[in-house]
Amino acid sequence: MTRICVARIGAPHGLHGEVKLRSFTADPMAIRDYAPLESEDGTAKFEIEELREAGTQREGHLIARLRGIADRNAASRLKQMKLFVPRERFPAPEADEFYCADLVGLRALRPDGSELGKVTAVHDFGAGAILEIAAHDGNMMLPFNEAFVSIVDVAAGSIVVAPPEVGN
Repeated sequence: MTRICVARIGAPHGLHGEVKLRSFTADPMAIRDYAPLESEDGTAKFEIEELREAGTQREGHLIARLRGIADRNAASRLKQMKLFVPRERFPAPEADEFYCADLVGLRALRPDGSELGKVTAVHDFGAGAILEIAAHDGNMMLPFNEAFVSIVDVAAGSIVVAPPEVGN
């Protein structure tokens, strides 16, 4: 079963078990619609009882109360936990859309069509998505934006990337 990472729990918020939550869904508040959310190993499941925007200017940053998490100590144990949802709960993407999880495994091609390597992961450390590519001459990370990625063709199993030139 394929699962998609939809959020990451951050630090505790206050004394009563609330947590900071970084949502990776297109509409951050829609995260509650995908419950139950599961830990990466699938051993823990979470229901969102309350959800609100964190009050920051950064989209996707929320404050959540999770069922069964009643104090700061319990919330602290969840810090940095990634939350997943089975792929089957998501609607099929439109023709020009894809899920970041769909990028993993795609061949990474240079603009001239030569093969650079393979996408092994998509990371988001807070400043935008980053592609990790296992290239033939070593691993590399590239920002997932139009300056570096010109074509995403999930159906063809490839993306076209323009890695930066390395000086001699």
